[in-house]
Amino acid sequence: MFDSFNISGSGMTTNRLWLDTISNNIANMNTSGRPGDPETVPYQRQIPIFAQVLQRNLDNAPGTDRKQEGVTITKIVEDQNEPRLVYNPSHPHADETGYVAYPNINITNEMANMMAATRAYEANATTLKAAKDIATAALQLGRG
Repeated sequence: MFDSFNISGSGMTTNRLWLDTISNNIANMNTSGRPGDPETVPYQRQIPIFAQVLQRNLDNAPGTDRKQEGVTITKIVEDQNEPRLVYNPSHPHADETGYVAYPNINITNEMANMMAATRAYEANATTLKAAKDIATAALQLGRG
């Protein structure tokens, strides 16, 4: 019974972190840098790497069988795509040819990811509520 609480909780935590990452990408999509200049590199899109968690911790002592299941983000990597170049010779970060480097972030993709993360969070919240309702109903049966 409690496994479903742990799994849904880990999913909600992971989806919240995914939403935070997406929000950070959107907030930084207009940061700029000078093309080819390592000192003014524009923001790089962050991508979370998800992994399933299937662990069983067994000790020799009775009653210490613990199981952890769910999902986690193992790391957040930077997108290695080339920055988007925009011609703006009056910008302070413009190079000698007049181009400014911006992060290669597509707002449409970020919004689609945001909707997916939100739906996944809602699904985990619904599952958690259903598990809680089942546990409550089982306790009510035990009282009867």
